[in-house]
Amino acid sequence: MSGAETVEAPALNRPLAILVAGAFFMENLDGTIIQTAVPAIGRDFGLAAVDVNAAITAYLLAVAVSVPLGGWLADRFGVRAVFVAAIALFTLASIACGFSTDLTTLCVLRVVQGVAGAFMVPVGRLAVLRATRPRDLITAIAYLTWPGLLAPVIAPAVGGLLTDTVGWRWVFFINGPIGVVLLVAGLRLVPRSDLRERRGFDVVGFALLGVGLVTLLLALERLGDPAADGTQAAVLAGSALLVLAGAVVWMRRVTHPLLSFGALAIPTFRASNLGGGVYRLVISALPFLYTLLFQVGFGWSASLAGLLVVAVFVGNIGIKPFTTAILRRFGFKPTIIGCSVAGALLAVAFAFATPQTPLPLLAVALLVAGAFRSIGFTAYNSIQFADVPADLTSTANTLAATTQQVAVGLGIALAALAVRSMTTLAAQVAPASSGLGYRWAFGVVAVALVLPVVETALLPRHAGAAVAAR
Repeated sequence: MSGAETVEAPALNRPLAILVAGAFFMENLDGTIIQTAVPAIGRDFGLAAVDVNAAITAYLLAVAVSVPLGGWLADRFGVRAVFVAAIALFTLASIACGFSTDLTTLCVLRVVQGVAGAFMVPVGRLAVLRATRPRDLITAIAYLTWPGLLAPVIAPAVGGLLTDTVGWRWVFFINGPIGVVLLVAGLRLVPRSDLRERRGFDVVGFALLGVGLVTLLLALERLGDPAADGTQAAVLAGSALLVLAGAVVWMRRVTHPLLSFGALAIPTFRASNLGGGVYRLVISALPFLYTLLFQVGFGWSASLAGLLVVAVFVGNIGIKPFTTAILRRFGFKPTIIGCSVAGALLAVAFAFATPQTPLPLLAVALLVAGAFRSIGFTAYNSIQFADVPADLTSTANTLAATTQQVAVGLGIALAALAVRSMTTLAAQVAPASSGLGYRWAFGVVAVALVLPVVETALLPRHAGAAVAAR
């Protein structure tokens, strides 16, 4: 074909980018809006609020496991078909969640939601990227980035308001009209494509990873429950670790694995996904702990708790314009260590908070915590590909996306385990102190931030300097 006949991708298709951004917004909103509704859901189901964490974790882990499958389906059946089907499935599962009458049903439906969300987000991004010429990529990515930043900001307040007014079920019903609009727009705006790629899918690796993570979740749910069989919980935990180890062994031997681990030999990538995984685990769990502390520990309304937690995400966005300058001024290693230490100290500070603590002081602490959270996330996300060669970028990206999502999901489960353990201990040590166990849980998660500090300290002094342009 001659140069004159070469077909270039068209200019940025803004309606398509806005459509996909809307889908991202719905998926991001759903991941966090439920947190302020947790105590109300627990009351309706006759459970402790902390037990409802399973519905959050099930969703996040389903997303993590299903991300590789979404890309494979898009290659095989086409981006348009998979994206539109994912919106429809996500919307229907959301509405069904609102009619749930017990935790088991809710968790199963949240898994369906998570699978649909995993298909919707990366496949939608692919639709935009394929329809955009290189010179417009920065603008396209900007459209797709802001929903992920905006949704967590409004989610706690919206979730609290809906819970206190029309009931927690509307936290899920709200996706109905949004989903219908996105579905109609998707049928009109997502271009058809004849691009198809038939390649094998690692079914065994997918099954082992899924079974291992589900078993680990069940084990964590039982480990902190005083009424559960400790031996059974230990057996489940051991089984989960064995299955996950088997998944790693399998994927290291198969020709086309679900996940490739070659990039973990690179120190900066390994630090970003191992120590960085622990950092994401702890920092992502803190909003869940804030909600439980304010609503259950302090006895505040869902609306008030939600408005306070918004401060975390306002700090997250507010510091964004200065993050690059901070990284260039201090470098990755000092910045990550500083954010980890600051995160731990701020978590410990909440161990001493009481219902009498002035609200402005709590809001400022949450705002600062959100700012350090944002800087830490940006630092880890930037340094992880600093030394990854071009031939490993694709597999490293898939591995990083999966490990990050698993870390966020397990963070909620481990936070719930800390709450259960500490409330049980507090009931024995100081039975008259209401909410003490919820405060102690912050101390437990703060200790976990020691690992990122240690691992980052072992990196070379100027790790990632080329990326930071120092």
